[in-house]
Amino acid sequence: MSGTSADGIDAALVEIDGEARDVRVERLADCCLPHPPALRQAILDLSDPATGRVRELCALDAALGERFAEAAIAAAASAGVALDSVDAIASHGQTVWHQPDPLCLGGVQATGTLQIGNPAVISARTGRPVVSGFRSADMAVGGQGAPLVPYFDWAVLTSDAESRAVQNIGGIGNVTHLPRGASLEDVIAFDTGPGNMLMDGLMRLLTGGALEMDAGGAWAALGRVIPALEDWILSRPFFAREPPKSTGRELFSRAFVEEVAQRGRSLGGSQQDIVATATHATAASISLAIRRWLAPRGGVDAVIVGGGGTRNATLMRWLAQMVAPARLTTHAEFGIPDDAKEAMAFALLGYETLHRRPSNVPGATGASRPVVLGSVTRV
Repeated sequence: MSGTSADGIDAALVEIDGEARDVRVERLADCCLPHPPALRQAILDLSDPATGRVRELCALDAALGERFAEAAIAAAASAGVALDSVDAIASHGQTVWHQPDPLCLGGVQATGTLQIGNPAVISARTGRPVVSGFRSADMAVGGQGAPLVPYFDWAVLTSDAESRAVQNIGGIGNVTHLPRGASLEDVIAFDTGPGNMLMDGLMRLLTGGALEMDAGGAWAALGRVIPALEDWILSRPFFAREPPKSTGRELFSRAFVEEVAQRGRSLGGSQQDIVATATHATAASISLAIRRWLAPRGGVDAVIVGGGGTRNATLMRWLAQMVAPARLTTHAEFGIPDDAKEAMAFALLGYETLHRRPSNVPGATGASRPVVLGSVTRV
């Protein structure tokens, strides 16, 4: 799994049995394969319409296939498990563009999504079947193809004792609502807006590339929130749009980051003020989504946070204040490492594909019906 932050590949070796809420998902090992700076920049450039090129798209598809294969081999090796005893590899790939809203091309209205990291390359290097292309089937039946992790959230984290919101803060933020004792039909999920994407983009821009992120939220802790700038960020139409909804760099692009910085400067903000405002706005977008869309469905007793955003202490402090009286916790409480959660989730989706069972959540994606996700490549 490589998310919208494009900082590396998270891989997990998982043993799974059972199905639905009786499924058992046991993590045997996990690892992270960071992308070299040049490769990460190539991914970011490809994901930007101003710099993306078809030639690089073709080559990067194969190059990332090689990297995903390396990550799978490393995950198995770290557990001392022979690769030929692995049933299959589930690969989400690297999203370079997500188009959930119809676009008219040649007189045809179409939606689409593109993840690269060639599955044939992965299969050829590992000798294992590869399940990939998870998002396309959901979009083919009217869904947005995202978010897909809610199936894992429902199967693993649903509680009969409390209502939960499972909030991922990766490049993009997304939330899953699990009412007490939820059936799959009770589940809704949607993207809440930028997660780390806006904060990381500002750090790169404001430091001329010297810093990739606000480590620990240190810059945000030194700044002051600029109310007018936060209001402008949260006035983007996406935040008011009713779920199901999904987003990515197509809305919150490099140009958006540059405009946030420019507006912050024009309002007299320092670099730390601009980062503080983006951090506070990220927390506010999550809190607003919970209050606006989840509270009317029975409320939320606990907010379970995962993803790289959990390492930003300033973001987590503000988020805890905003979602109170719901308690704020992390996946660690449930034995799920933040860095491995999405890799574990796509392992479960791949497992369901191999058993020919649907694993999209129509209440999350807007799909007209449940469908089996992904396709299997054997080389």
